[in-house]
Parts: sequence; C-alpha cells; structure tokens
Amino acid sequence: MTLKAYSAFAAAAAAAFSPAAASADEQVFGYVRGVETIPQGGWEFYQIATWRGGKGAGTYNAVDTTTEIEYGVTDRFNASFALKTLSIDTEGLVIDGYLPGPEHYVLKPSGIEAEAKYNFVKPAVAPVGLSMTFSFDYAWLDPHSGRDKNTFSTEVGLQLQKYFLEGQLIAAANAALEATYADRAPIASLPAGFDWPTDPEMEIEVTAGAGFSYRFAPGWFLGAEGVFQTEFETEIGQERWSIFVGPSLHYAAKKWWATLTWFPQARGGGEEAYPGQTDRLHLVEKTKQEARLKVGLNF
Repeated sequence: MTLKAYSAFAAAAAAAFSPAAASADEQVFGYVRGVETIPQGGWEFYQIATWRGGKGAGTYNAVDTTTEIEYGVTDRFNASFALKTLSIDTEGLVIDGYLPGPEHYVLKPSGIEAEAKYNFVKPAVAPVGLSMTFSFDYAWLDPHSGRDKNTFSTEVGLQLQKYFLEGQLIAAANAALEATYADRAPIASLPAGFDWPTDPEMEIEVTAGAGFSYRFAPGWFLGAEGVFQTEFETEIGQERWSIFVGPSLHYAAKKWWATLTWFPQARGGGEEAYPGQTDRLHLVEKTKQEARLKVGLNF
C-alpha cells in the first residue's frame, strides 16, 4: 500500500472510530450479511472503509468509504441511506477499456445508496433465520478508474443465519442478484488506440457468500468468510468471476462494535486485458487483496 493510500485508509479508519460513528445490528462479518434487524424506533450508524490493492503491474490502490444511517421502521423492517466516497492512486498501468492512465485523489463523494431489509424468520426462535434486502445505488465515479461514470444499480439479496452452541458460533450464507445500467463519460485525451466505450451498458452481477464466526472470549469473535462473484455484460457475456476468502475479527461493546476483515483473492478468471495478469486471478476489475473495517453504533 502506498503512502497516499495508507493515509486515506487511516483517515477513514480514524473517522470510523470517532464518537460520531457507530451501530447496533452487530455485524460479525465484513462482507457476508446477517439476518438481524434493529428494533422499531431504533437507529444505527455505520462507518465502513474498504481498501483494494494490487493488479500485478504498476501501482493500484483504492479506498471506498460508506457512511450509513439505518432506522427500524418495525421490528422486522429496516430502511437505510448511505453516502459513499472514493480515494484512488494508480500509476504505471493502462488497461484497455478500464484504466486510461494515472489517477490520484483522496475521498471524493462517489455515490449514494438506499436499502430496505425485511426479516421473515428470527434465527433465535427458528432453526434458520431468513431476511431479504432490496437496494438502489447511484454512483457518478467509476470505482476502477476513478473517472466519471454514471451507474444505476438495483440489487435483491437473500440472507440466511444460524446460531450454534447457544450463539457462541454463528453461521451465515447470502445470495444476491444485481442489475446495473452504466454510462461512461468521454475522455478528451486518451492514449493512441485506447478503447474507451461510451455507449451505455447493461450488466448483471451474481454474488454468493458464506461465513462462520466463533466467540472465543466475551465480546470477541474470530471467523472466516468467502464470496464468489461473477458478472455478465451486454456484448461479452460472462465478463469476470472471482473468489475471495479471508479471516474476520469482531469485537462488540454495549453500544458499539467493530469488524476487521482481510480478504485476498483466491481464484478468478475472465477477461485478460493486459500483460502481466496471472491466469489464476481476475485483476481487471478486481484486485489481489482487500481489507475492510466496519464500525457500528446503536442509539
């Protein structure tokens, strides 16, 4: 991680630990979602910082932040709104159609998201808990290149969760389907012969994930989680797929909690758009590794 990327990630992490940031729907995983909802009339505040780095050539570091507020409309139905920012540092790498050249900036507003979550079955009173989420996302910066790109996305997700050993062991599984309309802005000065499509595109993304977390001391959970993701694009068909797997550490106090996840890419494939990309990983839209810090406060 370069000094610029480290500084941006550290700033986001510090903001997450500030008294203004926190939440109560205790999320023991960084990427896999649980089924629990906050009670009627309750509020939760989340701060999430995700670092993405490494493409096998040149320098590539990006930091995404999400600042989210969630409200318990009923005991089973929650609604939330989030503001997203992006920091990017890329140098010495050009990927046809994706990275037109170097880009450097720190924490620009990049998008907004609204989400609704409904819990059908509570895992504390049934063998397996079940929830569904529906979200709408609008972004104006491309998370890969950092350049201007309007995207409108809707996602429907299902979450399963089960408690073992009276809640000492938590297992969860997810599945989600996302549809995206994307429209990139033209760039005035591109490298000679560089392909930068500006026709609108439609993309379908399928995600599946699972994880488990074990309470090894009061307030402390240690676990592992994994996510498989693939994307299909208008003219190409299956554009990419990847598998990320890594450990998660979670701590919860009475009014706040924090989760840290290290998430390296284990396997991937799809487009191979530049020399140096290994045939075992997908490094066009994804990176070699990610790290995510989530902090929540309930009030």
